[in-house]
Amino acid sequence: MSFITAENIGHHYFTPSSVRTALKNVSFSIKEGEFVSLIGPSGCGKTTLLSILSGLLVPTDGEVKIDGQPPDLQRNMIGYMLQQDYLFPWKTIEENVLIGLKLNRQLDKDTKASALEFLQKIGLEGVEKQFPRHLSGGMRQRAALARTMAVNPKLLLLDEPFSALDYQTKLKLEDLVFEILKAYRKTAVLVTHDLGEAISMSDRVLLFATNPGRLHKVFEVPDHLRGLSPFEVRSEDAYSDLFRTIWKELETLEENK
Repeated sequence: MSFITAENIGHHYFTPSSVRTALKNVSFSIKEGEFVSLIGPSGCGKTTLLSILSGLLVPTDGEVKIDGQPPDLQRNMIGYMLQQDYLFPWKTIEENVLIGLKLNRQLDKDTKASALEFLQKIGLEGVEKQFPRHLSGGMRQRAALARTMAVNPKLLLLDEPFSALDYQTKLKLEDLVFEILKAYRKTAVLVTHDLGEAISMSDRVLLFATNPGRLHKVFEVPDHLRGLSPFEVRSEDAYSDLFRTIWKELETLEENK
């Protein structure tokens, strides 16, 4: 049974003088524990779709179900990680990590201990009492991941979470997030403009076309790549073959705008 189902999703943005169609007739399903990436030209509706999956937007047409219910009824089980870490600068790292638990009224001795233990697991031991300004960009994104994971979400939505980082830090965080999500058996949807990132982290890649935004083609990542870390995947021949195949499709979409 599918964990996420999207059926005939359409979404329009209205102004006093015009209507813009961001998404049209988008349908797909995602299994529990699967990692899926959304890629495509700018303006193809990827971030709009992520907002619909999160429950922040209600689609104009169609419906989304997460574990059998609409997203707005499942918000406590959805984690959202963005390009910016959005840590509160006046709060310590510990306070930032625990804020979701506080808001969801889940903060107690056990959940606090689990969240702080997770901080240690991702290489942030000893920074609990520091403020975000004392941390590097990569460390701040790790703290943002810890905050997201503290509430134990079943679904993680990732909106270009590594794009603001230098390349070496980005590769390290890709491996870390991949390892954490597989270890905790989380379902994840990643929006990215980085084709290499999409292939190296995912089980499937969903390619979107624009004008209007629609699902153009789905690419399965070969089984033997899925057991490797994203860094290891990038050195495989199958990775290069899939990269070239999707790249050609992207070029075709750009030419046919």
